[in-house]
Amino acid sequence: MSERPANRPTAILVGVQLPGVGDTEYAADLAELARLVDTLGYDVTATLSQRREALSKSVVLGEGKLRELAELTGGRGYVPSAVPLRKDKARQRREDGSSEGDDEVEFDDFEEDDGQVPIVGKDVPEDSKKRPGLVAVDHELGPSQARNLEKATGVQVLDRTGVIVEIFHRHARSREAKLQVELARLAYVAPRLRETGNRSERQAGRGAGETELEFDRRRIRDRMAEIRRELEAVHREQDHRREHRAGQPTVALVGYTNAGKSSLMRALTGSEVLVADQLFATLDTTVRALHPEAHPRILVSDTVGFIKKLPHDLVASFRSTLDEARHAGLLLFLVDASDPTFRDQYAVTREVIGEIGANHAASRLILNKVDRLDEAQREELRIEFPDAIQMSAIDKGDVARLHATIVAFFGQSLIEAELLIPWPQHALVGQLHGEAQVLSEVHEEDGTRVRVRIEPETLKRVRAALGEET
Repeated sequence: MSERPANRPTAILVGVQLPGVGDTEYAADLAELARLVDTLGYDVTATLSQRREALSKSVVLGEGKLRELAELTGGRGYVPSAVPLRKDKARQRREDGSSEGDDEVEFDDFEEDDGQVPIVGKDVPEDSKKRPGLVAVDHELGPSQARNLEKATGVQVLDRTGVIVEIFHRHARSREAKLQVELARLAYVAPRLRETGNRSERQAGRGAGETELEFDRRRIRDRMAEIRRELEAVHREQDHRREHRAGQPTVALVGYTNAGKSSLMRALTGSEVLVADQLFATLDTTVRALHPEAHPRILVSDTVGFIKKLPHDLVASFRSTLDEARHAGLLLFLVDASDPTFRDQYAVTREVIGEIGANHAASRLILNKVDRLDEAQREELRIEFPDAIQMSAIDKGDVARLHATIVAFFGQSLIEAELLIPWPQHALVGQLHGEAQVLSEVHEEDGTRVRVRIEPETLKRVRAALGEET
């Protein structure tokens, strides 16, 4: 495992606990945001939290909390040139002395005009406090909310979606993943563009009467259309490869990010897939053969991890990647049983699988990382999830038992058949050794007669190649 770089930039988390969100769920969401920000490359130095009936339409937080945030960032603590519209009930109660609470001022989103209000936090010495590089908000922000927060804090602001999109951008490796992430990133950036520079200046390619902002948005639309065309070509290639292995039994590992899918993939297939203790370490679908090899050969696919509040644009962009799950004969839902929130994570995974139309396949629940639990906890899980498989991906005995379970599952669908392979098509015999259980093989004058246990779809394909009616 690589060492954490020294002197990483710092970040502050912001969360608002809304009605109907319990303390445990809220704490879990903030902890997950902290892990996302850590994966993005920032050290979290502070968390600012507030209970509210609803998010402020202008700056998410109330006025008092906004100033508190600015004290941590060295920002102004207000939106320059913002005009107070009204006092809310909380502020009125506070001024009346009837209740403690945070006050709020609603702001219009005006252009910046400095110098009207002293900067909050200006007395904090620069050498005594490292200025954070990011404010991460655990909510989806509108463009004006993000701009107002940046004006008030003086640092970059990203909402949860923005953090996830940036992580995907940094982790994309294959051509397909890069295209998918760029598409989602442009969809995120487009509504957040704003006019910059001199509006009267001409820019190459800009049409007559077209503003810089309109020009930039048109360029984004054109690029998104180009990416979709490129992805269509990639998807055709994938469909062709998938058709080539049609009928081969396939098991797909699906689950929340960092549930241990890549570790299990490596254990089941012996492949050198990336294993890292960070969110979204794997963005590309990897397909490998089960090892030790079964007959017929069983393929295992590892898919991109899911997460709560996963942006819809990312789900849509990665739909083709998730098609491996949609075409699998068996889905293994992997959860980190040592995580107190794994039930919610399992529900999120089930929901996304349903969205992509992959919930028709047979499935098994895998309670991974049970080596971190004591026996009493494991017994409770046995009672709650009697059909689940408890295991640890780093335990060779557990992996061997799961291997046997997978082989037995696909063995149920095999049928016995006898085939005569003519000598001119003798290459089919070699294929059958990889795609079926060859029970006997006898060489005759007209060819090789083989008795096999085989998947019905594979048998249909072989008989079609032999010119036999199915």
